[in-house]
Amino acid sequence: MPLSIIILAAGQGKRMHSDLPKVLQPLGGMTLLEHVVQTAKTLKPEAIHVVYGHGGGQVPAVLKHLSVSWVLQAEQLGTGHAVLQALPGIPDEHLTLVLYGDVPLVHTQTLRKLVDSAARGELAVLTARLKDASGYGRVLRDAEYQVQRIVEHKDATPAERRIDEINTGLMACRTAVLRRWLAKLRNHNAQKEYYLPDIIAMAAAEGVLVDGIEAADASEVAGVNDRQQLAVAESSLRWRIANDLMQQGVTLRDPKRIDVRGRLECGRDVCIDVNCLFEGSVRLGNRAQVGPNTVIRDCEIGDDTRVFANCVLDGVHIGARVRIGPFARIRPESQLADETHVGNFVEVKNSHLGHGSKANHLSYLGDAEIGRDVNIGAGTITCNYDGVNKHRCVIGDGAFIGSNTSLVAPVMVGPGATIGAGSVITKDAPADTLSLARAEQKTIAGWKRPKKTS
Repeated sequence: MPLSIIILAAGQGKRMHSDLPKVLQPLGGMTLLEHVVQTAKTLKPEAIHVVYGHGGGQVPAVLKHLSVSWVLQAEQLGTGHAVLQALPGIPDEHLTLVLYGDVPLVHTQTLRKLVDSAARGELAVLTARLKDASGYGRVLRDAEYQVQRIVEHKDATPAERRIDEINTGLMACRTAVLRRWLAKLRNHNAQKEYYLPDIIAMAAAEGVLVDGIEAADASEVAGVNDRQQLAVAESSLRWRIANDLMQQGVTLRDPKRIDVRGRLECGRDVCIDVNCLFEGSVRLGNRAQVGPNTVIRDCEIGDDTRVFANCVLDGVHIGARVRIGPFARIRPESQLADETHVGNFVEVKNSHLGHGSKANHLSYLGDAEIGRDVNIGAGTITCNYDGVNKHRCVIGDGAFIGSNTSLVAPVMVGPGATIGAGSVITKDAPADTLSLARAEQKTIAGWKRPKKTS
């Protein structure tokens, strides 16, 4: 049966105390709504309709890259009213799945069970059991354990509030009957809203068996309404990702201290130490090791490469058997070929280091093309900026750059050339030669240092 999905995303999120609509709050490198849409797409629906609220125009503006149909709910008159806004775009022969933009961690497998159940019958709802169900609608079942209706917390009696099975709000239903039941909704409740769960009582009254699918893990259906719940969701997502990585064979020194805000792909026998942050799209090759307190963003790292502690890698391609850090920063558009070394307190920006080249200490390499087997001495910098434009340095294969050298770009150092320590190189250095650029050393007899006067 064809599937259409409606995602309700019209809530203002007043408890967030934010200028952002609730569904735009960040979670694991994406917005809450992006998480829901990403999961919805795994079900391969015919269409995804996102219902956003009056004044929430930033939602479609910020997330215009999503392949969804945007539906405006100009007045917030409840969840039933919100679903009704999207129904004109869904054919009767479809199955409709209703999701929420602030319930970001539901599993694909759970939604598949919900959809399959509704396809066999007419209506299925997702429930969960909580130790503290305060604030949630309660699921009322009959003696045969069939779902009869949902009562909202504010409308529930004291006895009903003691029920620990709650309505998550997620449901799947045949569109034709959903359309008919929604037309009968009334707002006779404390909030004067049209509640989507009220269709459950209508279905039961018609003798329709309502299947209550209980979520295996209540954390996957937890809503996000304030900063505390957002933090709980972040923690749940971190643990889920850490568990997935370990099941794939990744060694995590402490699974509670890894943060993945994007997509992390790992080869075999990868080891990640504590307090590491991965953002965007990151791939770690076989036997790669990442030291503690490291940030890696949008990088590809080759086999047997080791990143030592306290490094920042951003938008770079790193080859195999490379050694980086500790305390190194590799900035965007840089490439480190196989067996290169970038050591402590070295910064590389928009530069290419050839096979086997080394910059082990205290250097800045910006806008440089560095060949194979080059040695960059401690304190070397490429002076790439003239105050207006950036210029490149080119260093040939096998060159040796002495310590505390300044290469004033644009300049070329030929293959096999040696630059004496302490030089300021402003002209091309020929291949296989020694180039020096130092002031003459003088000794002044009798000179005294100035002294402080009292």
